[in-house]
Parts: sequence; structure tokens; C-alpha cells
Amino acid sequence: MLKEDLLLDSARPFSDEHMNTVSGHPELALPGDLQSCMWFALRATYSRELKVKERLDAMGIRTFVPMMWRSREVDGKTEKKLVPAVGNLCFAYSSRKELDDFIRSYGENSPVHYYWDRISDSPLTVPEKAMEDFMKVAGTMDEDLIYLTEISGKLRDGQKVRVISGPFAGVEGKVVRIRKSRRILVEIPGMLAVASTYLPLEKAGYLEMLD
Repeated sequence: MLKEDLLLDSARPFSDEHMNTVSGHPELALPGDLQSCMWFALRATYSRELKVKERLDAMGIRTFVPMMWRSREVDGKTEKKLVPAVGNLCFAYSSRKELDDFIRSYGENSPVHYYWDRISDSPLTVPEKAMEDFMKVAGTMDEDLIYLTEISGKLRDGQKVRVISGPFAGVEGKVVRIRKSRRILVEIPGMLAVASTYLPLEKAGYLEMLD
């Protein structure tokens, strides 16, 4: 039987405590291999995440900004607009050295900073599998996606599964119940998570139980 969760933590904006500039820690030794590419989480202040993404894209760096469709009423008509799902956030797949140089290129008042992992005292990086799964779910850009910056213990207790058919084939996450719907919760460790839209989780051959 699948474990389910009935509780949902309220989302909270990212704190500046979790970000830092390259120049903010001049005394820190950089990782030994500065050329290895990995996923970094970048904070682009004042909602400049799309401008930062555009500049990184022009450099040939792979990026991802979570986007979603939002509906609003304009003159009595419903309009949909594609907007960033999480303010100020841009992921970049690059080397530490290249991103250090990119951040420094803005000068002393750079609008771009790393999200900082205070445990390792280094920029926060995302495992490739976690990032690929996150992008597959977030990439649907559906209005019904739910982003969480805090995850309750009960959400973490959901049954771990792997989707084996459909558009999310290969995605690993936890089965949770949010807003009366069963969903797959995919987490970027130490940062945030996205809950999919409703999925037919009871359908035979759709899921593989893990753990």
C-alpha cells in the first residue's frame, strides 16, 4: 500500500542566508577540480533570473528557470501568462570556475550570487539525477504544479517510487496527497521540491516501488 501525506507546509521564500557572492568569502579555498561541470543554483536579485538565463544561454551554458502558466482576469477576460515559478532562481550547468568568472563580470555589485550550502561552506550543487527529474516535472509548466521550499516530515515519509510509463517515465520521487490529489513529489535536496499535477498512480504498470 502506498504511504500518503495529508499535510502540506506553507511555502516560504528563499532566505538571503542561503546565498553568497564569490567575493563574499575570499578566504575560502575553492574545490580542487574547478573544471568539472555540475548543476549550480544561482540567485538573480530583483527578478532578473530570465536576464541572467539569457546571458548564460548566449555563453553556451545549459540553464533552467522553472516556469509556469498563471491565469489572470484582464478586462473581464482570462489571460494566461508564462512566468517564473520561483522568484530569482536560475540553475546553471557549468564549472565553478566559469560561473565564478561570470559572477565577477558584473562587478562589485553583482546581481548574481550562489545559493550557499552552510554545511559544506560551498556553493549549493544539485545531483544530476535529482535535477533531471525536477526539470522533467517542472518543465510541464502546468498551473497545478506546487512548489515547496519547506517539506514536512510527513511529506518525506511518502512511498518512494519510480515512474515507469508515461511522460514522467524514469522520474523518482515520493507519493504524496496534496489538495486532494495524489502526486509525485520531486525534491532538490536542501532547497525546494515540486509536486506534479494529478497522476494516475493506481494504474497498473505505472509505478515501481522503491526502498
